Amino acid sequence: MRGPVTSISARGRRRLAAATAALLAVPGAGAAVLGSPALANPLESHCGTETGGKSVQGFISHAELRRSLEQIEHSSGGVVDVDVAGYSHQGREIFTARVGEGDTVVLIQSQIHGNEMHGTAALLDLLRTLGNNSPRSQAIRRAVTVVAVPKINPDGGELDQRANAQSWEATVADFPQLAGARPAWNYNSRVGGFDVNRDFHPDLDYVPQAADFPGNSASVGWYVTPEAQTTRDVYRALEREFGTVDVFVDLHNQAACYTGEGMDDFTTLSISGRFITDPAQHGNWPKFDYDASRRVNVAVYEALQSGNSPQSKVTRYPQNTNLPGTALGSFALRGSATILFETRGQTQSWGQKQHGMLTKQIGTGLTGLLDSITDGTLDQIDPERYESIPERMNVPRG
Repeated sequence: MRGPVTSISARGRRRLAAATAALLAVPGAGAAVLGSPALANPLESHCGTETGGKSVQGFISHAELRRSLEQIEHSSGGVVDVDVAGYSHQGREIFTARVGEGDTVVLIQSQIHGNEMHGTAALLDLLRTLGNNSPRSQAIRRAVTVVAVPKINPDGGELDQRANAQSWEATVADFPQLAGARPAWNYNSRVGGFDVNRDFHPDLDYVPQAADFPGNSASVGWYVTPEAQTTRDVYRALEREFGTVDVFVDLHNQAACYTGEGMDDFTTLSISGRFITDPAQHGNWPKFDYDASRRVNVAVYEALQSGNSPQSKVTRYPQNTNLPGTALGSFALRGSATILFETRGQTQSWGQKQHGMLTKQIGTGLTGLLDSITDGTLDQIDPERYESIPERMNVPRG
């Protein structure tokens, strides 16, 4: 269940082709146009919990993702190349899609937390666009190589939970040297799975040891989950090809009810490039470049500033973070410019509210980043502008 990178053409095309006829009925495949235009939400408006048990109905299931990627590969004439990079603990494919031939490589990952789903729809829309023959898409493809992992945690997505579906017992079976160790701090015994986004290590060859556990939020991870192993393997292959993975983007969701400095309504997106307090604490990582991360964040922020649109309600995620066990932290140490997207609302708290606008917001930010690489403006950004992005805040309550 953890085989090598395998092309859909070689491994999955027979399954995929059988479902192609159903593509036009795929819910969420055109997520950027779903729903009516979103309006700003004043801080006095309701900000409650999704009810009714339908929080994932309009999002993209694993089967729908498979069909959509097959259609995108076909309609682009192979410009978008879809592969199976690995398998989840329960055996679901983890897909990658690659487009472009530029010297700058951008790796974008979504849904490492199964209940954070907007990024998957946004990546499918982005892949459709980058695969077309418009002058803008052709220019981006000449300048940039984009590799997307639209759903890194398909088991969590199917279960609509943050964690994957891997028990501690199964982990020990995979890594016998962990027998007798306490379960990892990021293992949830109630659901029987890991927060995969704490299972990363800047040393891509790291082998877990019993003494590492249970660890804590400031610890590096171990690559004990097949999902983190898959991202690592994709990243390592790109490093070997390009030398450095220039940009790493991680698409997440946060709680629905934050605001920002100077705002009178809710923030729809928080971004960040800061995940490591002191790189020297984790060894010698000479490629670490915080300014590069700050420039990437500014490029995304400025792409979303369009008058008083809800898309402009972007804030800076809290900066008091030291998370080397995240993909963002580990890959930043290896020299990638990093950006976290935290879109408003997870499935249980916000459901599909503002789904179309939120999906489009992610796409606008990502395209702005790619444009800035393509036209060379990214390198001209003063990284200090990052510090002027409004800080995310809790909503003041009287």
